[in-house]
Amino acid sequence: MSDVDSARDEARRARYAVAAIFAVHGAVTGSFATRVPWIQDHASLSAGQLGFALAFTALGASCAMPLAGRISHRFGSRTALRGLLVLWTLALVLPSLAPNLYTLCAAMFVYGATAGMADVAMNALGVEIERRLDKSIMSGLHGMWSAGALVGSAAGTLAAHWGADARLHHALAAATLTLLGLVACAWVLDVQPAEDEQPPPRFTLPPRSALLIGMVGFCAVFAEGASLDWSAVFLRDRLDTSAGLAAASTTGFMLTMAVARIAGDAVVNRFGAVRTVRTGGVLAVLGGLLIVVAGHPAMAMGGFALMGLGIAVVVPLCFAAAGHSGPNPSQAIAGVATITYTSGLIAPSLIGGVAQATSLVVSFCVVTILACGLAAFAGVLRTAERGGRAQVSPRAAAVPDPRP
Repeated sequence: MSDVDSARDEARRARYAVAAIFAVHGAVTGSFATRVPWIQDHASLSAGQLGFALAFTALGASCAMPLAGRISHRFGSRTALRGLLVLWTLALVLPSLAPNLYTLCAAMFVYGATAGMADVAMNALGVEIERRLDKSIMSGLHGMWSAGALVGSAAGTLAAHWGADARLHHALAAATLTLLGLVACAWVLDVQPAEDEQPPPRFTLPPRSALLIGMVGFCAVFAEGASLDWSAVFLRDRLDTSAGLAAASTTGFMLTMAVARIAGDAVVNRFGAVRTVRTGGVLAVLGGLLIVVAGHPAMAMGGFALMGLGIAVVVPLCFAAAGHSGPNPSQAIAGVATITYTSGLIAPSLIGGVAQATSLVVSFCVVTILACGLAAFAGVLRTAERGGRAQVSPRAAAVPDPRP
C-alpha cells in the first residue's frame, strides 16, 4: 500500500471517529434540553429567571471558544479534543444539581464554556479530515450531531415520562457519553502545529460584507435556541401536557433538524442556497404560526417540527456565503460567527423576559417574525451564479456551526 493510500485510510477512520464525537456532543445537548422543566422546578424559577440563567450558556461559550484554538495549538488536536470533550460531557451533571438561580447561572456558564470549546475542536478536526479526503463531509458530521441530540432527547423523554430524578439521569448519561467519547478520541487525527505557526487570534470584528449574511444566521440561531430551550416548557405551561409529552416536542424538533441536515447537501446542490433558505424560511414561519395558535399539543409539536426543518441548514450556508463575500474569507466567517453567537446569547433570556411580561405565545410571535427574515433576506447568500443557480463551494461550507 502506498503512503497516499495509507494516509487516506487513516483519514477515513478519523472521519468515522469524529462523526461519533459529533454524536456524543449532540447527545449531551439533547439530554439536557428535555429536562429543562425539571431543572426549572428544582431551582424554583419563574420563566424570566429561567431565561436569564439559560443566557449564561451562550455567554460561557462566547467567552471560552477563543481558547479552544490555543489549546489545540499547544497540545495538538487529539489531546485537546479528548480533554475538552470530557469536560463537556461531565458538565452535563451541573445544571440539575443547582438549587437556585445563582448556582444555575454558574452551572450554565460552565456548561456553555465547555460546549463551545469542544465544538470548536471537533469542527476543526472535521475540516482537516475534509481537506485530506478532498471532499465535503461537514454536512454529514452536523447530521451526526443532530442524530446524537435526537438519541439524547429520546432518552430524556423516557426519563421524564418515568418521573426520574434528572440528577440521576444526567449522572448516568454523563458517565456513558464520557466513555464513548474517550474511545472515539483514540482514532482521531493528531494534528500538530508547525514550529513557526502563530496561535490563532482571540477576536475578529465583523467586516461590513458579513453583516447582512450574519443577520440571516442571527434569525436562524434565535429560532433554534428558542425552540430547543423552550419547546418543552411551552407544551407543559401553555397546553398543560405531561412531562413526557412536553419533552417529546423537543425530540420532534431535533428529529426534523437531523433529517434536514443529513439531506441538506443534496437539496442545496439541486436548488441552490438562496432557494433552499427561502423555502426553509417559509416552513419556519408556518411552524411558528402553528405554535402561536396551537390549542392542542399535536399542533404545537408539529409547529416545532416544521421550525426545525426550516432552519436546519441556514447557518452552514451563511458561513459558506461569508467565505465568498470579501477579500478576507476567514475574517468574514469569524464575523458571521460573532453575530450568530450573539443571537444564541440573547434568545433564551429574551424569550423568558417576554414570557414573564406577557406570555410564551407572545414570545413565539417574536420568533415567527424573525423567521420571516430568512425568506425575505435569503438573497444575500447568493455567492456565485452558474446557470442561474447560486453555488456554494464545499470548501467554504466546511466551517464550524455555532450550535452543532
